[in-house]
Amino acid sequence: MKTVTKFLAILLTLAATAPAEVRLPKYTREVLPNGAVVYLMPKPGVPLVNFRILVKGGVEADPGGLAGLTAVTAQLLRSGTARRAASQFSAELDSLGGTFTAGANEQYTVIGSEFLSKDLAAGLDLTADAVLHPVFPESEVKKAIARNVDGARAAKDNPQAAIGQYFRAFFYGPAHPYGHPAEEASLTRITRESIADYAKRLYVGRNMVVIVAGDFDTAAAGAALRKTFSEVPAGTAYAWAKDATPMPGGRLLLIDKPDATQTYFEIAQPGISRTDPERTALQLLNTLFGGRFTSLLNDALRVNSGLTYGARSMLDLNRRPGAITISTYTRTETTEKAMDMALDILKRLNENGISAEQLASAKAYMKGMYPTQALETPDQLAAMLGDIEVFGLNRGEVDDLFSRIDAVTLEHANALAKKWFRQNDLTFVVLGNASKVRDVVKKYAPVVKETKASEPGFAVAVN
Repeated sequence: MKTVTKFLAILLTLAATAPAEVRLPKYTREVLPNGAVVYLMPKPGVPLVNFRILVKGGVEADPGGLAGLTAVTAQLLRSGTARRAASQFSAELDSLGGTFTAGANEQYTVIGSEFLSKDLAAGLDLTADAVLHPVFPESEVKKAIARNVDGARAAKDNPQAAIGQYFRAFFYGPAHPYGHPAEEASLTRITRESIADYAKRLYVGRNMVVIVAGDFDTAAAGAALRKTFSEVPAGTAYAWAKDATPMPGGRLLLIDKPDATQTYFEIAQPGISRTDPERTALQLLNTLFGGRFTSLLNDALRVNSGLTYGARSMLDLNRRPGAITISTYTRTETTEKAMDMALDILKRLNENGISAEQLASAKAYMKGMYPTQALETPDQLAAMLGDIEVFGLNRGEVDDLFSRIDAVTLEHANALAKKWFRQNDLTFVVLGNASKVRDVVKKYAPVVKETKASEPGFAVAVN
């Protein structure tokens, strides 16, 4: 209890001491002749420099039947280049005390690295070599695919990991670019040839965003980046997937895991995109509903009833509209009580809205947390510049945030609660001991599908 009280006191202090406004540091943007976009954001003070390279496409660029290709390609970037073997790459990275990561989200592959400012040239050389000259050795490809296949299998024994994959496939469906989680079958179809072809097509100038943030000399860094990335073939810009909508609601997927002693569940409805004009107001509502420790969901399901160790709601903000999702878990015998309680909190938000005091609390919380969550470190600043470029935003995304927060009225917030936090046509995904919860959960949706966690893959038949 003392820990919780201390945590809340820290949050209140952050909110009370929030700056009157926030401003994105100055930066420059340049488009190279080959189409590559280069951002420079000098931020002196801490002697670190952060590189962030984005390759547009992301998970939605996975070819049909090869879900996981984008992620596996990213993982293999440091597994050998035309100049360095994997062991040499790791040794040089360690000698510089640097970091290198690569992964993918819905709309882009992201490669990030960080080095001491004095090692900018060496760090750029190492990072660029991995991105621009990977050779994808057959032996490393086989190991990477084996690791990913093992990970997909292991997820079946980790309900918290597995339910998100099942949810992705069930909520979006097979026709949606977000509805294809990587699984054993798709991963084993990936070959070195498919990886090399993917990199050749997408890792090109017209599809690349290069960002450097931190403590560096602007002129020297700019010259080095131009020289390095001007050599990238221009290629063809990735064509974003056409508009798609999630599957209709009113459906429930039950995943049977007979040895489960807890039930994990997610309750979702369609949400908004990253650029939706209502994103700030909905972030405020979601903060109150389930986006912080002192939220309506967590207070009801954890603090007041002890049904779970944590309940939350998530507001997806991607290129295509995502989901608004309630997520938690509970003991098998309290499945119905927990699900009913989550739905009751949703109903109350929809019908009664929020109070002026709650809105003021959410505004103070967002203002207090935002600077440290989004603008404090070079990698956070680089991530913001990446979003600005990929989503077609501008510096007003940061500079005008507090004014957008202040502009949300109680009337507007409650109108949005009725519009977006709905009670009908919900999608449910439930993972647990089906023999003990089957009769309980079938009341929540007119269409119920069932699968076994022991079966391969995460998708179920649509019809």
